[in-house]
Amino acid sequence: MTVKVAVIYYSSTGTVHALAQAVADGAMTTGAEVRLRRAAELAPNEAIDQNPLWRRHADATKSVPVAELDDLAWADAFAFGTPTRFGTPAAQLKQFIDQAGGLWREGVLADKAVTAFTSAYNRHGGSEATILALGNVFYHWGSVIIPPGFTDATVYAAGGNPYGTVATGSEGADAAALGAARYQGQRLANFAARLSGDVLVPSRSAAA
Repeated sequence: MTVKVAVIYYSSTGTVHALAQAVADGAMTTGAEVRLRRAAELAPNEAIDQNPLWRRHADATKSVPVAELDDLAWADAFAFGTPTRFGTPAAQLKQFIDQAGGLWREGVLADKAVTAFTSAYNRHGGSEATILALGNVFYHWGSVIIPPGFTDATVYAAGGNPYGTVATGSEGADAAALGAARYQGQRLANFAARLSGDVLVPSRSAAA
């Protein structure tokens, strides 16, 4: 059985997009089939145009498919990414999640592996709170949360966050954060395979 992983994210200026791509790449190293999807933009063009980086990223990622509920139904595992907004997920990602009530009621989201990642300007800017807030959603869904934990050298190299990969600062995701994100995607796919009953090879760093 080929594991199917949906990487669903929102990114305004590109940092979380880079993390999402790294998570997707890590999952693909296991042989998983991956869908990379972005949450629909809710901000008006007037707001986007006030930030050149936001406008540039919005234009550059128009070809990335917008996330749909079918992506959740299709997947065996989910990875959700969002910038930190005052210690909570961005409204764009939350709006997508809020549409999943029907799938939740039908039990479609239960027993599936899930993980989360984020970005913040400051190291103590609410990133862990954001991942924990997404965890509340996953508890309601009955999903199986797969954090990176302290299970690989890439986690330590990226700052040692066991909740999920975090990129900090204004310069985007650095090499260490991208390495941790690749490992997180690989770990998610491996556990999704384990939940499906497949025989696994031992996890190894996806950063090499």
